[in-house]
Amino acid sequence: MTELPKKQQLYELIRANPFISQQDLASQLGLSRSAVANYIATLVRERRILGRAYVLPDRRPIVCIGASNLDRKLRSSGALVLGTSNPASQDESFGGVARNIAENLARLGAPVALITAVGNDASGRALIAHAEDAGIDTRGALRLDGVSSGTYTAVLDQDGEMVVALADMALNERLGPDFLATRQQQRASAALVVADLNLPRESISLLLEDAARDGVPLVLVAVSQPKMARLPEQLRGLRLLILNEGELASRLQRPLDSDAAIGAACRELQAQGVQDVVVTRGARGVMYTSSSGVMRLDAPAVEVVDVTGAGDAFAAAVCWSLHSAGEDGADLGLACRRGLQLSSMTIECEQTVCPTLEAGQLESLNESVLD
Repeated sequence: MTELPKKQQLYELIRANPFISQQDLASQLGLSRSAVANYIATLVRERRILGRAYVLPDRRPIVCIGASNLDRKLRSSGALVLGTSNPASQDESFGGVARNIAENLARLGAPVALITAVGNDASGRALIAHAEDAGIDTRGALRLDGVSSGTYTAVLDQDGEMVVALADMALNERLGPDFLATRQQQRASAALVVADLNLPRESISLLLEDAARDGVPLVLVAVSQPKMARLPEQLRGLRLLILNEGELASRLQRPLDSDAAIGAACRELQAQGVQDVVVTRGARGVMYTSSSGVMRLDAPAVEVVDVTGAGDAFAAAVCWSLHSAGEDGADLGLACRRGLQLSSMTIECEQTVCPTLEAGQLESLNESVLD
């Protein structure tokens, strides 16, 4: 059997251990350091790897995968009347579930990378530039010519509650398994992978398979009831699923009219392979699985300004807490408390991502909650 070429051997060693040093590569392959550096430069040019960052293990990033888009929010000046024109004010900002989560994480001080799809248009370039300014690594993003970047348009009532939303998210269908395979090395070197259900079903299946094989914790965040159909039947390899009551009912195709029914539904999902489940319930707080059963937390009282992005903020705080603690020390109850606090901050501001959020703030936000 013919031995693999040196470049392919080097690539396989990097896949197996993304943090391997050039000296170790040289020793194992019988090459000089300069030869190893040349091979790595070639692999980078070929986009088979995204670069050799030599990141310390405790700075392994959270990799967010999914939607980035331009958010448009139209807020009614008075009571909405269907079937006619309503006076409203408009606001535009950067959005998308995975992008929103990534920005929240970056503001919290976590190392974070974003794998997403944008058009090579003004909106796409602005999305990438804004993410990079926030400290997000966008080298894994897919940039496409001849297509428009995604948009999400929400109609809010006079109290800031969402009435309806329209999403042009077809671009995310390009984040298929073949594309994600080109980012396998980046995903395998992550401390945590967070993906939204804007991805194709086949891509979700690939992420589950890779999580089960590579041991990188995977968090899936639901985005809507219709897109629950993208969640595979078997969930082996999934560390955490975050979804709301309606999405949970859609998954199980039955109404959930009590805490007991939600608890039973969570246990049913665990039987399908997911380790833990968090169910968000708006103003009624959350329910989450634990070793003691399905637990419940109330939401803090808030003055609603705009609910857009609140769920993404919750998911980001939960992921930040799990990442900060490490898998062995993860406390899902504490993570959900932090999620509720960050969600409340987001609801009380006009922006999709709270502009005052900064590193170190989340711990202090929970001192009163944890007393």
